[in-house]
Amino acid sequence: MRLIRKIVLPLLLVALMLAVPQSCRISYKLNGASIDYTVYKTIHVGEFPIRAALVYSPLQQTFENELLDYITRNTRLTTVDGASDLTMEGEITGYTLTPQAVGEDAYATKTRLTITVRVKYTDSKKDSNDIDQSFSAYRDFDSSQMINDVQDELCQQIAKELVELIFNATLGNW
Repeated sequence: MRLIRKIVLPLLLVALMLAVPQSCRISYKLNGASIDYTVYKTIHVGEFPIRAALVYSPLQQTFENELLDYITRNTRLTTVDGASDLTMEGEITGYTLTPQAVGEDAYATKTRLTITVRVKYTDSKKDSNDIDQSFSAYRDFDSSQMINDVQDELCQQIAKELVELIFNATLGNW
């Protein structure tokens, strides 16, 4: 009886403690996608033409590539042209430069580049998931820099942020 208390009982407790955590499992999706792949298999991503007063032509291609790459990396949806389970299209409606911080000499020390994208997301299987919404993101830069010198990098950073916002609101279904 003493042998059972000293050896067998502690071994059973250890085995029980190891088994309990394995029976409960918590799962997280890091990309936030909440897509039922038995229902949704395809997505069509249309063009996002620039309709802003200021135009930076490479922005359209930068944004569209970032959006397609993000969807490809974070979902198992197949991108198609034409009829699809999901459709994402829209336009770049804003590309603005605004002064932010004013220095002692009354000149701006910081300038903000803001990009706004209007997205129309259509779910052919469930109309309540449809979205027609605008998303904005910005970056500030030192006003002593010329916009031409920082534009490419800023547009890339802003495009990434916009794509994450759009993904979370549509395919992430947050």
